[in-house]
Amino acid sequence: MNVLITGGAGYLGTELIKELSKNPEVKEIRIYDNLSRDNYALFTGHKYDNKENISFIHGELLDSRKLRKALEGVDAVFHLAAKVTSPFANTDPHFFEQVNHWGTAELVYAAEESGVKHFVYSSSVGVYGSSSSEMDESTNPNPRTFYAISKHRGEEHVSRLSEKMKTHIIRCGNIFGYSRSMRFDSVINKFVFESNFSNRISIHGNGKQYRSFAHVDYVADTFNRLLTSSVPSGIYNLVELNISVLDIVDVLKEVNPELEFIFINQHLKLRNIKVSTDLKLAGFMELKEKTDFKEIIRSFHDRFSF
Repeated sequence: MNVLITGGAGYLGTELIKELSKNPEVKEIRIYDNLSRDNYALFTGHKYDNKENISFIHGELLDSRKLRKALEGVDAVFHLAAKVTSPFANTDPHFFEQVNHWGTAELVYAAEESGVKHFVYSSSVGVYGSSSSEMDESTNPNPRTFYAISKHRGEEHVSRLSEKMKTHIIRCGNIFGYSRSMRFDSVINKFVFESNFSNRISIHGNGKQYRSFAHVDYVADTFNRLLTSSVPSGIYNLVELNISVLDIVDVLKEVNPELEFIFINQHLKLRNIKVSTDLKLAGFMELKEKTDFKEIIRSFHDRFSF
């Protein structure tokens, strides 16, 4: 089958292409990206399997003509392209709407008119809002930020595709872990970077806030497996663990005993987001075995050049 990945040059896209290039069912991979993050790591330092069947298209989601041409002959779409931020950030509403909402709408329109048979949308558990108790797919979304609102509106567009093709909306936890294209605004990635190079991290608020996380390799592996799975169309969460910021710091200190930390606005109690790790997806497909969090952090530390 032929696959198109929007945002394929990004954090998750870089790792997903690795998985797809090894999948015998995948004949061709097309990467559609505007390179807005000025990150070109996808193109260097790694030779993909079957690299002669991988191509790059520099394009915008709102360029409907180029998008439709890119979809010609495509069987499956992974829609990863997004204006991304942390779950509770609340800036630049215009850009979130343009990319995450209307950009997704444009892609959905194009997919409806093409021969696409399978559509996978990378959404966020941020659409649930916040809660001190664990949430699951039965929880009504209550997005509280511009980012989460735009992702939820994107979900609404994608949902209507389920009448025409297999459609999976995957609400991912905060993605973390090593990648050549990784983001450093994600809390764990930022902490590990600071721990490695300065031995000091900054904690915003009192540190007791919980977040839901999923390792980038775990997400990429799951998305790859979705291609040949029998998972029915629907909305699914993808979360490996819920952990507080202070608990992350405790693990970091085990890995790096010299680590220091300072609090910023320690009096603030920030909102929690907890999502059940008893995944509905696991009832339909085999998922990659989870790795011990401490070992992940130790391995992450070791991936830096010095």
